[in-house]
Amino acid sequence: MSYVFYNEQYRQPLGPANNNVILNAVPPAGPGLYKPTVAPASMPAPVPAPASLPAKRKAVEIEPDSDEGDGYDIFSQNCDQVRRKIRAFLSAGEMTIGELHKTLGVSSKSFNCFMGKNGPDNGMNTATYPAAYRFFKKREAEGIKVPKKKVKKAEEAKKNDVSGIQLDGEADASVPVYDSCDEIRKKISAYLREPQVTQAGFLREIAKTYTDGRKIQSKVLNDFLSKKGASAGNTSAVFYSSYVFFEKMRLRDGKPKSKHRQEMETRHPGGFQTDRRRDRVWCMEGEHPYQDAYGEYHFTGRR
Repeated sequence: MSYVFYNEQYRQPLGPANNNVILNAVPPAGPGLYKPTVAPASMPAPVPAPASLPAKRKAVEIEPDSDEGDGYDIFSQNCDQVRRKIRAFLSAGEMTIGELHKTLGVSSKSFNCFMGKNGPDNGMNTATYPAAYRFFKKREAEGIKVPKKKVKKAEEAKKNDVSGIQLDGEADASVPVYDSCDEIRKKISAYLREPQVTQAGFLREIAKTYTDGRKIQSKVLNDFLSKKGASAGNTSAVFYSSYVFFEKMRLRDGKPKSKHRQEMETRHPGGFQTDRRRDRVWCMEGEHPYQDAYGEYHFTGRR
């Protein structure tokens, strides 16, 4: 925008220097400055905002087997959540493990590989994860829920009662353990599938192993069950307390020691380690450590 100094000895400009139209062409009387009034440039009419923006689609609205989209499946539940559903489903006695394999259309190797992992993303590349996810989503869409076990409290309490058995070292939580972590996981999974047993009742019972009044949460149990390996989870409270519980139950029912138990006594005379994790080992360059079913490390590739 320019200003024009008005004086009689100078001629006024014939027209504006730009293309805008001056509305007040006659300057005011007397010397001084005046500011031309310029017509405002035409502006496009504002575009009205839409009444409401489309809501974002939730992941659960796109089914994994839908033909819509770019061909990628969107899952609203991670691997750990699907594993918990599988355990609850099997514990309720809906199917046996073999029947579930056939229903999902997966091999026992794929199923065990998926169930043996831990973490929200661990197991996504197995065939079991999408198959189990679709299986439970279909049941939920049809209104089918995993039924809760109908267990009589008196019967469950009687089955879990091992108070009549005392083990050496039980008072200070130093009972020697002669089972591997994988073996305890097998026992827990089999026990929870029995008709007169609930997970809550089992957790209450094994917590009695400790004299400090602690409680063992279901998350601790699921974390332990998700691991795989003879010593994976050896420091977990579930491992030690479950061993004590099953050992007292074995003595109560008068059952003999298993071959695994006898071999563990030979290899670990003082009991399996429970106070320090056993997932690290020193080895020489070129050596490859591996762990056997009894928790002992061996090496291959030695020079």
